[in-house]
Amino acid sequence: MKFRKKTIRDIDVAGKIVLVRVDYNVPMKNGEIVEDMRISASLPTLNYLLGQGCRKLVLISHLGRPKGEVNNEYSLAPVAQRLAKLLINKDVRFCSETTGDVVREAVADTPDGGVLMLENLRFSPDEEANSEEFADAIIAATGAEVFVQDGFAVIHRAHASTDAIARNLPAVAGFLVEDEVSKLEEATTDPEHPVLVMIGGSKVEDKQPLIDKFLPIADMIAVGGKIAADGYTNDNPKVYVSEDFALDENGAKLDIGARSIAHMDEMIRKARTIIWNGVMGMTEDQRFAYGSTMVATAMGHNSGLTIVGGGDTAGFVEGMLRSPNNSSLKFSLVSTGGGASLELLCGKKLPGLEVLLDA
Repeated sequence: MKFRKKTIRDIDVAGKIVLVRVDYNVPMKNGEIVEDMRISASLPTLNYLLGQGCRKLVLISHLGRPKGEVNNEYSLAPVAQRLAKLLINKDVRFCSETTGDVVREAVADTPDGGVLMLENLRFSPDEEANSEEFADAIIAATGAEVFVQDGFAVIHRAHASTDAIARNLPAVAGFLVEDEVSKLEEATTDPEHPVLVMIGGSKVEDKQPLIDKFLPIADMIAVGGKIAADGYTNDNPKVYVSEDFALDENGAKLDIGARSIAHMDEMIRKARTIIWNGVMGMTEDQRFAYGSTMVATAMGHNSGLTIVGGGDTAGFVEGMLRSPNNSSLKFSLVSTGGGASLELLCGKKLPGLEVLLDA
């Protein structure tokens, strides 16, 4: 399926300052990055732009929820340091502001071919307010001539860095956004059958729209996780709800059981398109991560289109993939955006995608 928006392949960036919205909202603990999947996922776009001779790259992102106030706990400085290690042989710098003369000077001091990361966008309430003035101030301070949207995880939000900036500069998609949107749209509009949708997690109100969306499309829908443990029912013959569970010492249902795992494994083996959103148990406790582990392992050996969405689910799979024991597991897409992937799969329009130039 052809991607319906212009990408970085469609524009000339040579000699230009390029503003890139990345999503570096990575998990942190005691000021240290716990997992850098989202940083690594941006590297193909950044390397391509630098390889095309852009004058300078200016990166913008948010981290956490600082609620519109400066809070060093949410500074992107450690992220810039990690990026400098991952972006081999590139000059990566950090600026402690997002607008104003400090940014102008930082851009001027960044050498041609270099990368400058600005401070957390959400230190200003104007970011989430989608302020035109804030967007204009970022553009003016950076001297940006082109805008690249590569933060898939935030394109379901109409914020200054996803909407207002894109309406004031030539705006195209980076490779990450192109890849995620293309695979998710393929799964909803032209999937290879049989199609299996696997639903877990805890909030049925979040997942029911996904079930409703895929009932006409999917051949099989499997429901596990806390949703199933809490008694979810569905009379449609396409829908299988976990029938047994692993219990803790108090009798709480904290993972799917052996019969459910076996049934889901059989469904995964038959499927050619698989979408998984929501873990099957309380995966933070290793005793109740077995169901999710078995689902991920079976999916990772399926040669069809395999998509993992949802923050907890993607994080769980990424954790598995970091182990050498799981090097044989392959997935078509482990999405960087939980909310964005869920909304796209449910057929909703994403503001940060719609605002980009049409192909």
